[in-house]
Amino acid sequence: MKVYTKTGDKGTTALFGGTRVPKDHARIESYGTVDELNSHIGLIRDQEMNIHYKEILIEIQDRLFTVGAILATPPEKEVMKNGELRLKKLGIIESDIELLENEIDAMEEALPPMTHFVLPGGHTTVSYCHIARCVCRRSERLAVHLSHNEPVAEIAIKYLNRLSDYLFVLARKLSHDLNAEEVQWIPRK
Repeated sequence: MKVYTKTGDKGTTALFGGTRVPKDHARIESYGTVDELNSHIGLIRDQEMNIHYKEILIEIQDRLFTVGAILATPPEKEVMKNGELRLKKLGIIESDIELLENEIDAMEEALPPMTHFVLPGGHTTVSYCHIARCVCRRSERLAVHLSHNEPVAEIAIKYLNRLSDYLFVLARKLSHDLNAEEVQWIPRK
């Protein structure tokens, strides 16, 4: 199979199920940003850190492929011609969200309470987490925007929302683990 197909040379691409849409379609923007997020998470995973975090990040990357598949499937293509669900073996389930919540809770137990907003930075790995968090928020906004015009599984949006929380707390936890300076934003008086 060749990497290039030339089918997108005129500015269109195929969704899951074959429907062709412009490359700037809201659905493409949405799942393309999830793909971008997945790449940023790979960059975080490539850093020196506790193996447990790496294992969770691999799980997250796997779930993001699922979120991307959900977003890449238009409603009219969710059921195949044979009557089976196109994504029957894929899906985001509540336990995926619970995993993120449990990880957030465990990390927060080891952290001092926040009293102000935290400025991104302090260590390269921490900065990568903050960049991924921002891309995650953008992917969530795009999925919500898409949902205003086409059905989007609410649980996919919920997963992205919780993931951005996880990435924020992971940034704080890694700051703590790496003895990096965590600078809190204090408004001028």
